[in-house]
Amino acid sequence: MSEYPAFQHGKSRFDQNTFGGRFRYFLDVIDPTTLFVSEKRLQECVGLLDDFQQGSLAPGVTDAQLWKAQKIKQAMIHPDTQEKILMPFRMSGYIPFGTPVVVGLLLPNQTLVSTIFWQWLNQSHNACVNYCNRNASKPTPAFTFVQGYLGAVTSAVSIAVGLNVLIQKANRFSPASRVLVQRFIPFPAVASANVCNVVLMRHSELEEGISVLDNNGNVVGTSRVAARYALLETALTRVVLPMPILVLPPIIMAFLERLPLLRQHRRLVLPVHSLVCLAAFSLALPLAISLFPQMAQIDVNRLEPEIAMATDCKSVTYNKGL
Repeated sequence: MSEYPAFQHGKSRFDQNTFGGRFRYFLDVIDPTTLFVSEKRLQECVGLLDDFQQGSLAPGVTDAQLWKAQKIKQAMIHPDTQEKILMPFRMSGYIPFGTPVVVGLLLPNQTLVSTIFWQWLNQSHNACVNYCNRNASKPTPAFTFVQGYLGAVTSAVSIAVGLNVLIQKANRFSPASRVLVQRFIPFPAVASANVCNVVLMRHSELEEGISVLDNNGNVVGTSRVAARYALLETALTRVVLPMPILVLPPIIMAFLERLPLLRQHRRLVLPVHSLVCLAAFSLALPLAISLFPQMAQIDVNRLEPEIAMATDCKSVTYNKGL
C-alpha cells in the first residue's frame, strides 16, 4: 500500500482495526514536531481541509499534503470543541513535558516532602491532559474535574506515602534492598490514581451519556452504554501506561549503577536515568494508547433501543477520549 493512500477526511490513513495500524496512527498523534507548528501553518491546514470538504480544493494539492494537514489539525485541535489545546497538555507534548516528572517520581531516597511533591505534580499534569483530551460532546461542570483532580492527588499521595512508611518500618530489607523496593512504589500509586482520576473526572458521562455518530459523522443520539465502554477502555489504558515507565527504569538503573563508569562518575547517574525514563516513556505511550481506537465503533444492538431506532447503521462511532 502507498504511504499516502487516497485522502479520507476524519479517517486515519492506517487501519484502526489492528494494533499495528493504531500504533502507527498514535505515533503521528504524539509526534513532538507538531509542537513547533506556527499558528499560520495551523490555519493553512484547517483551510486546506475546509476546502476539501467544500469541494473547492485548489488544483495540484496532493493526498500527502491533505494527510499532513489533518495530522497537524488533530494534534493541536480538540475534535469535539474545535478549540486549540494548550501545548503541555496535547498528546504530542505528553512525553516532553511528562518525562521530567517521571524522573522525579523515580529518584532514589525520596523524602516525605519530595514524594508528595512529585505525586502532586504528576497528577496535576495528568488531570490537565485528561481534561484537554476528554470526550467533550456534552458540557461538564467544572466541579466534576476539580473533584477528579482532588481524588487522584489524594489517592496517589496516600498510597505512595503509605507504602514508603511500610517499607521504612520493615526490618527484613537491607538498606540496598529498601532503596530498590522504594523505586517501585510510584507504579501502584500512579496506576490507582490514574484510574481514580479518569473515573471521577468523567463520571458525569456515565449519567448523561456521550454522543454517538453514524457513518456520515452525524449525531444519532446520546448513549450511557457507549460512555461505559469509553471510560473502561480509557481506565485500562491508564493502568497499562505507567507499567513500562515506572517499572523498567528502576530495573535498568539497578543494573547500570553497578557499572564502573557510573560508580566512578556519580554525576552521570541523573542524566542516564533521565535518558532511560525518556526511552521508556517514548515506548510506553504509543503502546498504551494503541490498545483501543480513539474513535471506536460499537454495534447499535448493544446500545439503548432508542439509538437503534434512530439510525439505519449497524454500528455507530463514539470518541473514547485519550
